[in-house]
Amino acid sequence: MQLSACIEWQFAEGNDTLADRVHAARAAGLTAAEFHLWRDKDMAGLAAALGETGVALTGFCVDPRRSIVDPAQHEEMLQAVADTLAIAKSVGSPPLIVASGFTREGVSAEEHKAEAVKVLRRAASLAEAAEVTLVLEPLNDRVEHPGMYLVDTTLALDIIEAVGSPRLKLLYDVYHSHVMGEDMREVLAGRIHLVEHVQVADSPGRNEPGTGTIDWPAAMHTLRDLGYTGALGLEYRPTLEATASLAISRAALGV
Repeated sequence: MQLSACIEWQFAEGNDTLADRVHAARAAGLTAAEFHLWRDKDMAGLAAALGETGVALTGFCVDPRRSIVDPAQHEEMLQAVADTLAIAKSVGSPPLIVASGFTREGVSAEEHKAEAVKVLRRAASLAEAAEVTLVLEPLNDRVEHPGMYLVDTTLALDIIEAVGSPRLKLLYDVYHSHVMGEDMREVLAGRIHLVEHVQVADSPGRNEPGTGTIDWPAAMHTLRDLGYTGALGLEYRPTLEATASLAISRAALGV
């Protein structure tokens, strides 16, 4: 497995732009990176830095974020997907992260799921045409993201299976899953082929792996045993300068 720096938060000291952070990540020995929203970023500068360093993106977010469970936002959501697919071409067409939006009061679980499947089928068709993969990300509503609809990995995988597109997969975040009290092996067993990307951070705090209570040797063993071989996104808030932070993470993850 390779490590992917979340340059939204990492290598930020003295590096104002994503381009600068890509160069810093490469100097630290990393060859992959990811970030969050793109509309407020210099994407041309980022594209140049990726070309200069050989760093590859493992993902960024569909922007703006719109609900997959509120039909009133579906057309805006699909436009956001189309816009993000277009800009993604300039930076290597990496996977694009889709968040769910918030639970709608008074609406049944069945209707929430049906609306999600409906719009994600349309979004996946756009992704198929662009030959880009969308990744659906469950978050947590216990520490961050109160009211978020998709906080259950099993439900996310059920939605992905219902959509049935090779261009819609899962972003599994170990931190969010741990906060929600999930058992990694239980929720991923038999469906690891649907996992496109894994992100890591420790709990509590959402800081470097090795600074909290997650059993990282056990977590890494489980991922390998299930068959995951992709990147590990370092989506944590660093507590140390970049080199020391990366060293702690590497030691905890064994990567």
